[in-house]
Amino acid sequence: MFFGSIDKREFGATTEGIAVQEYTLVNKNGVMMKVLTYGGIIRELWVPDKNGNFVDIVLGFDSLEEYERNPGYLGALIGRFANRIAYGKFEIDGVTYQLALNDKGRPNALHGGYKGFNKKVWKAFDEITPNGPILTLKYFSHDGDEGFPGDLDVSVTYTLTNENELKIDYTATTNRPTIVNLTQHTYFNLAGGGKIYDHIVVLNADKYTPVNENLIPTGDIMPVEDTLYDLRKETRLGDAIEKLKNSNAKGYDNNFVLNSEFAAKVYEPSTGISMELYTTQPGLQFYTGNYLPGLNGKRGQNYDAHTGFCLETQHFPDSPNHENFPNTVLRPGEIYKHRSVFKFGII
Repeated sequence: MFFGSIDKREFGATTEGIAVQEYTLVNKNGVMMKVLTYGGIIRELWVPDKNGNFVDIVLGFDSLEEYERNPGYLGALIGRFANRIAYGKFEIDGVTYQLALNDKGRPNALHGGYKGFNKKVWKAFDEITPNGPILTLKYFSHDGDEGFPGDLDVSVTYTLTNENELKIDYTATTNRPTIVNLTQHTYFNLAGGGKIYDHIVVLNADKYTPVNENLIPTGDIMPVEDTLYDLRKETRLGDAIEKLKNSNAKGYDNNFVLNSEFAAKVYEPSTGISMELYTTQPGLQFYTGNYLPGLNGKRGQNYDAHTGFCLETQHFPDSPNHENFPNTVLRPGEIYKHRSVFKFGII
């Protein structure tokens, strides 16, 4: 019986001379995903549309050189701390730590620093199971890496199930108190290209965390009711983004406080492709690709504003500096453990 397949090929070497591999995972239904050991990047993800044709629904590049630049974090694993930390400062047990301020003109630490997990080469281990092919990526981050305390032993497992799900399991352990917030920064476009305006989205969130001019949470947890952030009913993205065109973010770039493990559902009428997201994380950064600068993508596509969206499962931004937010401190003897599941279908 065919449970799926895994193939590996060389994908060049980094500017530091480290070899990078690309793994191709295929489940028994023909759903295919390509993953790089560089940054744990999901480079391609092919799922069937309503006519039985396979569509690549993620944004990406053709070469490793482009991924080494990758200003939008396309497809990448993010760590040690996803999203923003105000002024790059946080405190654990009375000790203050200072991170690099790498947020393009804003005084924040962003997505783990100048060389976060998105720019590391991970060790890969693959296996085929009755549930589908599995790729496990491991990285050991030393004490002081990008300013974070403690060694951090990280494992991320991608499972492409035979139910057409992508399961992502994150685990981490440390030898000193530290902070951890891991996510995956894939940009989706369920039409396979073009603007995302016709996508229909639902977010299962009654509340969100408002931000200041530097995109840092104010500390409030506010109801979405009667705001532009109420996406609890089916909403066409183009209509929603139009109402935010004069906002600081020029679209959505917000953390939503999830009601349950069911986080979101998105579908695209022209292809009929749907995607449901489930997660153990408390928050979801919904980002509509507002800052994509016109990148040259795969197969000659142009990635400018609103050509992809991200559903980044996470703890809230700047959590270490807000006592009322869920805790992101990891201590020796504890295990950081979260799962996110993207389930693909047809409507």
